[in-house]
Amino acid sequence: MWTGIFLITGRPDMTIASAADFDGMQRVGQLVARTIQAMRLHVRAGVTTGELDTIGAAFAQREGARSAPQLTYGFPGFTCISVNEQIVHGVPGAQVLRDGDLVTLDVTLEFEGYWADSAVTVPVGTVGADARRVMRAARVSFQRGMEAARAGRTLRHVGAIVEQTARAEGASVFRTLAGHGIGRKLHEDPMVPNWADPESRDVLHEGLVIALEPMVSLKPSRVVEEADGWTLRTHNRSLSAHHEHTLMIRTDAAPVVLTALAA
Repeated sequence: MWTGIFLITGRPDMTIASAADFDGMQRVGQLVARTIQAMRLHVRAGVTTGELDTIGAAFAQREGARSAPQLTYGFPGFTCISVNEQIVHGVPGAQVLRDGDLVTLDVTLEFEGYWADSAVTVPVGTVGADARRVMRAARVSFQRGMEAARAGRTLRHVGAIVEQTARAEGASVFRTLAGHGIGRKLHEDPMVPNWADPESRDVLHEGLVIALEPMVSLKPSRVVEEADGWTLRTHNRSLSAHHEHTLMIRTDAAPVVLTALAA
């Protein structure tokens, strides 16, 4: 079964070395972005997470894409949808969204042999100050980490920037949850920590594709698994937020964000 604490040793990384690879990653990245947008337009009080998943599945499948979590792990939903204290891998179902909730839309697709991953935490109706703070912490931590992700730098350096930023924003990262390489499979090398993990010795290189995904909570929290065997949440029910994009590393500029919605 797949959890956030996965092992990816020995799986090759995806390095874009041709125009065909770049075009393929752009196509799947845009499908991920458009699928999230289709789901996000329906986020409101009274909607179930299962209904949002159905919307995402219908949109992506109409374009010919497949669910990466289903293909890789037999996940019960097409997408992962997590609410409030749920950090990641939430199973879509009968849960009804309420005004003031936070909901994370996490979409990973396979299309024409290429894979991309993105997630965003969005408000349901009007949310409180704590919810706004944890969403901002995830978003800003991602932005600062992305800006630091250049060829020649280490993933440990990027992780340090992510955690330092989260702390400055009043939040905590989950050190047992990480990003990952992606491109030909869902989880490839390298593992992408959200802190200065001393075990992380990987150096970023031109064309490498990674999913950078800060997951943060308002209070320091342990990760626990819910009874469904998939959903991970904070042990103390602290609010959580998640911000993720698939990136192509460059040497002299910030990465290309492959899953950013095109204008």
